[in-house]
Parts: sequence; C-alpha cells; structure tokens
Amino acid sequence: MSDFRRIEDVEDLALKTALVRVDFNVPVNEAGEVTDDTRLRAALPTVQYLANKGAKVALLAHFGRPKGEVKPELNLKPVAEAFAGVLGAPVAFASDCVGEVASNALASIQQGGVVLLENTRFKPGETKNDDTLADEMAKLGDIYVNDAFSAAHRAHVSTEGLARRLPAYAGKSMERELDALEAALGSPERPVLAVVGGAKVSSKIDLLKNLVSKVDALAIGGGMANTFLAARGHSVGKSLCEHDLTDTCREIEKNAAAAGCDIILPQDVVVAKEFAANADHRICSTGEVADNEMILDAGPESVGILAIAMDAAKTLVWNGPLGAFETTPFDKATVEAARAAASRCRDGNLTAVAGGGDTVAALNHAGVASDFTFVSTAGGAFLEWMEGKPLPGVEALKKS
Repeated sequence: MSDFRRIEDVEDLALKTALVRVDFNVPVNEAGEVTDDTRLRAALPTVQYLANKGAKVALLAHFGRPKGEVKPELNLKPVAEAFAGVLGAPVAFASDCVGEVASNALASIQQGGVVLLENTRFKPGETKNDDTLADEMAKLGDIYVNDAFSAAHRAHVSTEGLARRLPAYAGKSMERELDALEAALGSPERPVLAVVGGAKVSSKIDLLKNLVSKVDALAIGGGMANTFLAARGHSVGKSLCEHDLTDTCREIEKNAAAAGCDIILPQDVVVAKEFAANADHRICSTGEVADNEMILDAGPESVGILAIAMDAAKTLVWNGPLGAFETTPFDKATVEAARAAASRCRDGNLTAVAGGGDTVAALNHAGVASDFTFVSTAGGAFLEWMEGKPLPGVEALKKS
C-alpha cells in the first residue's frame, strides 16, 4: 500500500483549499455534547499540517444515518464547536456541504482557517456516489484529502467520488493506517501469526479464507473455535456453535494445510453450565465438555501455546477476543494473550497490528492497547481489508 499519494506530496498549499474527509461520527449525549473526542483528536495532525502550510481546510464528515434527509438532531454544528476546543482555534460551520452556503463559508475564512461543512449524508446522492453531487462538491476545493480510513470501504461521494475529480491524497491518520496494514499483511516480516476470535464463523468466512493464504499460523478463538472443534469431532455441549458450517471449517483447514498455514485451536477450555458473571466453571480438555456445559473461554494451556506461537512470529495480526471477555472470569484468556503480545512488542520482538470494535475494547480491557504497534478503530474497513477486498476510498488514492 506504499504506492498511494500523501499530503506531503502537495506543493504550494498556501493558495489552495483542501476538502478533507474526516471521521467525526462521534458519540454525543442528550444535550448534544461530544462525550468522546478520540476521533476529533485523530484529525488534528492532518488539519494542523494543512493549516500551518496556509491552506483553507474544509472538513467533510457524516454523522449518524440520516439516509439522505435533513435531520436537525444529526447536524454537525455541535461537533464543529467541540473540534474548535480540540484544535485550539476557531472552526467555522457551514449549514450545507455544497452550493452557495458552503462557498460563502469558505470565502469567510482566511488561508489557514478551518470550516466544517454540514453532514454529507443529508444529501441523498452521498451514499449513491452521485456524479452531480460529486461535481458540485468538487467545485469547493483544489485538492482532496481522505483522512477517514474507517469510511474507506464505502464508495460514497465524500470518500471516492471526490478523489476522482480532484488531486487526491491520504491524510496523516490515513497514512499511518495504511502503513501499518502494509507492515501487517502487505509485505510483513515473517513468520506472520493471525489471531481471529469472535462469536460466529459465518461473519468471518471471507476473512479466514483470505488469511490462510497469507499467514504462517492462524489461531482461532471465541465462539468460532467451537465450530472448528465440532468439525474435528469434539463435543461442544450447549456452546455457541454453527454446526451447519462444519464442512466450511474443514474446507478452510484443508486450504490452510495446502498453503502451509498452521491452524491453532484451543486444547483446553473454560466451561460453565450458565453464562453469567462469576458463574461456577471449570477447566477441561476440549474432549471433555459435558452435554450441559458451554465453552466460554480458552484455557491456560491454550494461552501458553499461543504465547509460544508469538515467540516464533515476527508479525501479529489480531481481530476478535478469545472468549466472552465482557464477563468475568471468561476474560482471562483474552487478557493474558493480549498482555503476552504487548510484552513482545515492548521488547521489540513483534510487530502487532489489531483492529475491529470488540478487539479494541478487549485490548483496552487488558490495558495494553497503547503497547501494540498499531490499533485500528476502523471496524468494517479493517475487516474488509483483512478479507483481502479492495477498499474504494484507498484505491482512489493510489498512484497511477
């Protein structure tokens, strides 16, 4: 992914207006106040770089799911005010993202100034990548910058259409994401270990099929592992299990063997008769699960095997927890494995890239998110990248 255009490639920004796609889809409370400014802070490096070079910065963002209708409760004015606080400088607001209102807002700020345009998804043509809307929006700027990897898997006007009409570049946050992904699966240092967890095989079939052809070892955890264990002939009791996908699991294992990818499944598990916090539980081998028990976590032997696999790896890609980590004590395997990976990162022995909503929450729960080489907060885009699918918003930034 190193063949994409970066904002550092732009010459003479002082006389330009940059249309910058950011991810400002932030949580707000009932009073309309932003309750978590993580995504606002993520945009700072790009906005400050452009502003300091003297460019006018027009920020494009969506908020919620208005589905092409103007919904006052989803307007971005409160977000503009919150971003001004984060930026430490004025941020103008335009009540439209195209036309005279947007043009006037841009005319009202000086070079180096910042304006946030209204919710792009108020326009019906945004999610349809409508040519007319893209042409109208492109009139506002001289260059286009995409700094929202989280929306890069969508071919919308503000993520793809504009990139086809203006000189297009990756922002600082996008650069960091793409560089990390390149290091993880594009041209990684081998051996590469992937850890994939979560509830269902059905939601990650494409991901698993892609990974077995890309990595040297694939560790499977969470409810997904139960289906693979069932495919190997193990009883999984009343555990979450997609028995109708056991043939798919066997096919994935067959493909892995052909590609030289080692599949790592739990050897011991934590089981309980009910799924509840601090429920009575026991540790047993995968062949000893009773009919009235459910598997809720991987056991200590399995975590030890995974730690050994980490010792052998140079690169780690992680998506999904190893158990029901939201509920104690079934968070133990995820926490211990995450801490093992973090320790190897701190020692400089492992490059570890993680992503996906549950993954970020799990690493934060373990207190090690900051120790990983890179943690992506882009759920859908990160998953589609792991599945090997082209992301429209990224493809549009590639050098021709």
